Amino acid sequence: MSIYPTRMPALFIGHGSPMNTLEQNRYTRAWRHIGENLPRPRAVLCISAHWYIETTALTTMAHPRTIHDFYGFPQPLFDFTYPAPGLPGLIDEVAELARPQRIIADPDQWGLDHGTWSVLAHMFPAADIPVVQLSLDARQPFDYHLELGAKLAPLRHAGVLILSSGNIVHNLRRLHWDQPEAGAPWAQRFDEAVAALMRDAPADLPSVRAHADYAMAVPTPDHFLPLLYTAGLAAAVPNSVSTLVHGYALGGLSMTSYGVEFVGHGRPDEQT
Repeated sequence: MSIYPTRMPALFIGHGSPMNTLEQNRYTRAWRHIGENLPRPRAVLCISAHWYIETTALTTMAHPRTIHDFYGFPQPLFDFTYPAPGLPGLIDEVAELARPQRIIADPDQWGLDHGTWSVLAHMFPAADIPVVQLSLDARQPFDYHLELGAKLAPLRHAGVLILSSGNIVHNLRRLHWDQPEAGAPWAQRFDEAVAALMRDAPADLPSVRAHADYAMAVPTPDHFLPLLYTAGLAAAVPNSVSTLVHGYALGGLSMTSYGVEFVGHGRPDEQT
């Protein structure tokens, strides 16, 4: 594993609607600002809420396809492609770090889903940086994901940007289409509880399941689990977490995003 002169930050991005791929708003402008203030990565390792299966797998194809894993959106979103190359050899590094957990190679089944490309379309619009995806193992408890995230830390020294993509609050049954930038009181309470843990004790993030609003904020774990990887990386570096973006959408989505050792020019959501 080659050592780069600069340790890459780690990121959690609240990605929200797939339409953010095509839209210019304060969130997508913040993602662009983040990309402009990052060292150029050797590769991006993305943990997306949308690859939620019953194993831990890593894409190993040389040319990952753009997956349109949704329905009911305008045709321009289905026409969008993100033709970034893959990096098949990265699995050797990831598998070694993950031991004794096993990482399954996926040479042809998955690709890049919208949890990845909706963000990278703004962060790295040229699509010229290799991208791989790591699946979320639906069989595993929160502690597994936290610990696997921590194990991946040496990749940051090897030029790999570890990008987690989900939403801290993600309840599609509680959306209010007339409140595009609002967060319901229960969503805000839960988001703030997570923020306190990320700031002061990221290793304790699994304890947030005891929060009174957890069931409403996290009706299914898929969109929350990516944050555990960022928390695992942050736990080893005291006082390393910064809030990059803060906000809500449609009452039931948190768009809050975090960086681990991200050093930019001002807070990204203040650049809009």
